[in-house]
Amino acid sequence: MMVSFFDQFASPSYLGIPLIAIAIALPWVLYPTPSSRWINNRLITAQEWFINRSTNQLMTPLSVQGHKWALLLTSLMIFLITINMLGLLPYTFTPTTQLSLNMGFAVPLWLATVIIGMRNQPTVALGHLLPEGTPIPLIPVLIIIETISLFIRPLALGVRLTANLTAGHLLIQLIATAVFVLLPMMPTVAILTAAVLFLLTLLEVAVAMIQAYVFVLLLSLYLQENT
Repeated sequence: MMVSFFDQFASPSYLGIPLIAIAIALPWVLYPTPSSRWINNRLITAQEWFINRSTNQLMTPLSVQGHKWALLLTSLMIFLITINMLGLLPYTFTPTTQLSLNMGFAVPLWLATVIIGMRNQPTVALGHLLPEGTPIPLIPVLIIIETISLFIRPLALGVRLTANLTAGHLLIQLIATAVFVLLPMMPTVAILTAAVLFLLTLLEVAVAMIQAYVFVLLLSLYLQENT
């Protein structure tokens, strides 16, 4: 039984061909193409409003130089939100439950922010490793701690997204299994458990959106430090 709970996180394949590429590419097909007309329909209008609000929220703390990342960060957030939401549908696969995929997003983007900081303002970038006013005996220790903290950032990004989505999916499957087991024996308890499952599903929808936003928000904060 415990093995079957974790089977949902295995990358699906058909005739030996991994289907994770389809799961990653599918979200881009679902979004409507902006029209050249002066008046758009409600769906495109809502999409443009969401993109504009998200971009404004992410780019406001950044300098003008950091605004070059607007397209990349907004696209990444919408992509992660869509993948996370599609993963809540029955008989689907959530690529963001794979740590390798999340690290593939986190490491290059974090490394890009570090390289930008070292290239544009090396003194300020290195100054983050040593807080101002540090006692001289503590300088070597603090430099080591801050360096480790810097290199842990991409790992924290990937693990946070993976752990939250994996825990939510496991909890939903456990409670759904409990509903099916209790239904013939204790229908009243099963109905109450199903109500809890419904509320948990709503919570997971919120978590799917919030975790995608937090992932991109932290990247924008790392970019803010280096620009």
